[in-house]
Amino acid sequence: MSVPVKIDFVSDVACPWCAVGLKSLQAAIARVGEELEVELRFQPFELNPQMPAEGEDAVEHLTRKYGITAEQAARNGEAIRARGAELDFEFRMDRRRHIYNTFDAHRLLHWAESQGEGRQLALKHALLRAYFTDGQDVSSAEVLAQLAVEVGLEGDRARQILASDEYAQAVRAQESFYTSQGITAVPSVIFNDRHLVQGGQPVELFEQALRQLAGIPAAPPKP
Repeated sequence: MSVPVKIDFVSDVACPWCAVGLKSLQAAIARVGEELEVELRFQPFELNPQMPAEGEDAVEHLTRKYGITAEQAARNGEAIRARGAELDFEFRMDRRRHIYNTFDAHRLLHWAESQGEGRQLALKHALLRAYFTDGQDVSSAEVLAQLAVEVGLEGDRARQILASDEYAQAVRAQESFYTSQGITAVPSVIFNDRHLVQGGQPVELFEQALRQLAGIPAAPPKP
């Protein structure tokens, strides 16, 4: 019998370590295999909730926010690119020239959760790829609607949501809840509402956490 594990993945669409953390977590889940019954849900967090609609130049934003030079930002980007490559995720930092407001993306993810069949997970992957690999504007209603269609969601319904304030209150309530719980950095991965792992951790760490939570022994070493 498989052991149920609930996972709340608190993250932002414009967070590179969230892309790393998600790929790492999914690799760990695959390693444990059928012994787990995973319920994975994505919860909203905005790194830049005050970001204006027009966004901001990525280098200018990073150097100002973190007090680093453009050269340091480039080195950090290369480290992230290398981690992504290890997990089969392509970061194209040359295309990530702008930081966008991600609130509408979170509204769409909230709706996708209710559509079943892994639609939220598929949309999350599509959003991360659109931003970090393809350099698309993930604040654009048309881009978001197209991504929704790509993962099997209804385009007209997505556009209707994006043209309104539907799910805005629910998303803000979720953001406030996790902030009130002390979440100030992402990714924050919460297992069974109790155990927290933060950051783009290695696959082995996530695997160890999953096995401990589910009471599944460590896999025997390969000969």
